[in-house]
Amino acid sequence: MQTSSPHYWPAEWEQQSAIWLSWPHNANTWLGHFDFIPPLYVQWIRQLSALQPVKVLAGSESRMPEVQAALAGIDQVTIYPWKTNDVWIRDYGPTFVKRKSDGGLVGVDWHYNAWGGKYLPFDDDAAVAARICSHLACGRSRSALYCEGGGLETDGQGTLLTTSSCLLAMSRNPGWSRLMVEAELKRQLGVQEIIWVDGGGLQGDDTDGHIDQLARFVAPGVVVAATSSAPDDPNREGLEQNLEILRRSRTAQGQSLVVHPLPTPPPRMVGTQRVPESYCNFLLVNGALILPTFRSSSTDRQALKLFEGLVPNRQIIPTDAYDLIYGLGAFHCASQQQPL
Repeated sequence: MQTSSPHYWPAEWEQQSAIWLSWPHNANTWLGHFDFIPPLYVQWIRQLSALQPVKVLAGSESRMPEVQAALAGIDQVTIYPWKTNDVWIRDYGPTFVKRKSDGGLVGVDWHYNAWGGKYLPFDDDAAVAARICSHLACGRSRSALYCEGGGLETDGQGTLLTTSSCLLAMSRNPGWSRLMVEAELKRQLGVQEIIWVDGGGLQGDDTDGHIDQLARFVAPGVVVAATSSAPDDPNREGLEQNLEILRRSRTAQGQSLVVHPLPTPPPRMVGTQRVPESYCNFLLVNGALILPTFRSSSTDRQALKLFEGLVPNRQIIPTDAYDLIYGLGAFHCASQQQPL
């Protein structure tokens, strides 16, 4: 099914004008470890603001003084009093594309229902994409698809990675066939080739298998894919299947993908909850790559070495996500880039 689109979706490594974040305030998200999270955000925002402007949603008008005090003295930070339910702006913020005609910015506003209705309420988060588009006075393209930004990954040249476990879930898009979903993705994002990475996901991942935990582009045609570092890891078989799917796949230009295995840390439990640690949740910003680390010395070093070889033109900034992952996401999940 051919679907024309007025848009194209830039790769994350292209120049950005800003990065959007939501300030943490929902203590229920972090399994009893919330106290570690606001100081982590201050460190992260200081790191980001040295590279580009940072836009922070305070979560409500009443939280503005708290956030302003926490971020006082940090340059290139703008704080907005807009309401949010949680921090995962990658999933509920707009997916920014550009118009083919003039390069103008457009925010794709997907339907959002908190990963299939898992967490209530989510109404404030669901309103954020429209609010950001209105604030920026940019185009807004409303989609009928229930979709989260963390479930989508592009090379900026027309190839998209995603998973059926998210987009074809009955809790998101009942009645949608794969062809219908593909047509809507192509219409909104301007992609031509969709690769369904359906081998398996990570235990403890409450998103039903977001691609930004499993496989990411680092350059056109070059992918890193999560694998298991532990022989007895229940994730192992599914992640190996993902590798095989990617190795058999081709880009929109018909080229085979170059696939680099990226071992995950050994399994870690918080009580009875497995936390979904993955170095695929890195974030590309201007001139740098923010690499989540998990206090696993062997795999942290492996990931750092791999990225130093794959993106030699960027500063690799290892950043501790040991506490952040209690919320079941890391730096990519908690941010949304705005292209230049």
